[in-house]
Parts: sequence; structure tokens; C-alpha cells
Amino acid sequence: MSNKRARINLDKAVVDVWQHEVGEISARNFVKRLAASEDLVLRLDIYKKLDKHQGCVNTVSFNADGNVLVSGSDDKAGHLNDVLQAKFMPYTDDRSLVICAADGEIDLRTATATKLFICCPIDDSRVYTRVFNLNAITIDPRNPNLFALGGSDEYTRLYDLRKYKSDGSTDFGLPFDRFCPRHLIGEYQVGITGLAFSDQSELLVSYNNEFIYLFMRDIGLEQNPVPSSSSSACSEASEIELAAMDADPQVYKGHRNCQTVKGVNFFGPKSEYVVSGSDCGRIFIWKKKGGELVRVMEADKHVVNCIESHPHTTVLASCGIERDIKIWTPKAIEKAVLPTNIRQVCLILISY
Repeated sequence: MSNKRARINLDKAVVDVWQHEVGEISARNFVKRLAASEDLVLRLDIYKKLDKHQGCVNTVSFNADGNVLVSGSDDKAGHLNDVLQAKFMPYTDDRSLVICAADGEIDLRTATATKLFICCPIDDSRVYTRVFNLNAITIDPRNPNLFALGGSDEYTRLYDLRKYKSDGSTDFGLPFDRFCPRHLIGEYQVGITGLAFSDQSELLVSYNNEFIYLFMRDIGLEQNPVPSSSSSACSEASEIELAAMDADPQVYKGHRNCQTVKGVNFFGPKSEYVVSGSDCGRIFIWKKKGGELVRVMEADKHVVNCIESHPHTTVLASCGIERDIKIWTPKAIEKAVLPTNIRQVCLILISY
């Protein structure tokens, strides 16, 4: 079976080269096809280590050109709690960052810091404080006005920057859409640690003590939640929510996400792959379509927290409990293969 697939991949690669040589494929499209090749994914290896931080690294993010990498360690940076994610705002000439932290606050950083809002829980019945921890933020590359947030409950919230007014006269703090797998609605023991948009506006959501899910934009809950005021409202999902979740998202399994805040990301010129860290210190790479696990890489002695894909080439940046940032390129001479005991490893990680 594996030999047949290898032959098909080889034949396709030969055809691509021939079409490029005779001018049937442009140089740009040829490079994109090559960058999405599973052969390159299987040759990823550590190219360089960036060692500047004094503690574990929580987040890394490339700018749109791929020539600047922003990272964050255990530094509160003006917040009451750790900054867990930072992203360059598109079309701002790398002069603006949007940042979320464990204190529930979302900032827009330019020359100064502007507090946008504090994210509040959806279900009033489980409120211990008026805010909840924010772990992840992602911006839709097709519409930079839209960004999603995730934290210490089961809902991914989608917001629109165009609704923001500094005088607080709008309902900007309320999301206009939410996403959650239907079996996790009302589940108190899970939270969101990682989010990512693809260039097709697909949304990846990584849950602690659970799996990774891929949502299409048309399977959100599509309305603002109504604050709960009764015990029955907090114990059952509404019929509207269940109806909205009839279309099940794609799921990715095998890694373990329990100890730290794990990011998740797409990889490839057209987001052909899904990548995530794991508590076992490995990077997991799945095919986006179908969820097949194709690569597992040793990347940290302890835990891999975050993985960032370069916007234009086959390069990854990863960070974790170790104090460095690792840059990965397809430089290995030999192609990697999945460990022979990977199924047992995955089963142990999932059931742990």
C-alpha cells in the first residue's frame, strides 16, 4: 500500500517538473506545488536555534513578508498575567500587534498600548470572576477586520474590529459568531489553547484535554449567546446550538494537550497540513484533508507550546519549555518515517 502511494507521488512530481520545463506551469505555481510536497515535510530538520529568552517561550509569529519573527516568553508586558499570544496586524507595515493575555485583556500595540476590551464568560452560571483567561487569538487573512479569541471555556468567539469605538458606545465586546463541537457544549473541563485561520477562512481550534477541530465559517452558532439565568440553562445546550452544529468538524488526534497552552497552525502554501505541539515534546503534522498523521518530530526535551508556519516557504518555527526558538527547514537527506510504535504512543497520550 505504501509503495503504491510512493509511486503515485513520484509520478506526479515528474509530471510537475515536465510541465514546468515546457511552460505549462508557471514558476510561481510550480514552487507552490513543491512547497506542499509531502517529500519536503518528511525532510524537515532543525536549521537554527534562536536563544534570547530567559524562560519558556509561549508564542511565535511571522510578519506577512516572513522576514520578522515576534516571540513572547513569561513576561507580562503590561498585563496582570502572562502574555500568551501576539500577532502582527495585516496591512500595518508591521507597526501594529494585537495581543491577548491570561488576564482576559486584548490590546492593540502600536507606539502605545490601546486596550480594546476584556473578554467575559458566556455562561454566567460558572463565573468565578468577571473575566476569563485568554489563551489564543487569530486574524482572518481574507478579512483582517475579523479576529477570533479562545480561552478557558469551550467557545471560540469571532469579533469584528469595525464595530469598535473608543467611547464604548457599541457592543464590540460581544462576539457575532461562536464555534464549538456539539459534544463539548456545556463541558466544563475543557478550554481552548490554540486558534488559526487558513487563507480560505477555515478555523482550527485546539482544546486542552481533547483534540483539534477544523471548522468551516458556515458551521458557527451564528448568534450572540444569551446570558444564563437558571440552572437548567447551564446544564443543557439549546436546540438552536445543536441545530447549528449538525455539520461535524474535521478532527485531528494523536498529540497530548494537558500541561501548557498549546498553539495550532496550518502549514503549506494552501494550508495543506495541520501542525501542533504536544506534551511529549514532539511536533505532530497531519494532512488537513482526512486528518492522516504523516510526521512526528522531536522538538523539545519537555513540551512544545507553539508552531508558526512561514507565509511563503517550507519553514516552521517552534517553541516550548526550552528557552530557544527552533527554525525547521527541509534539509534532511533522508526522509523521515513515522516511529514503528507511533500508534501505541498516540494511544498512551490520548488516554493519559
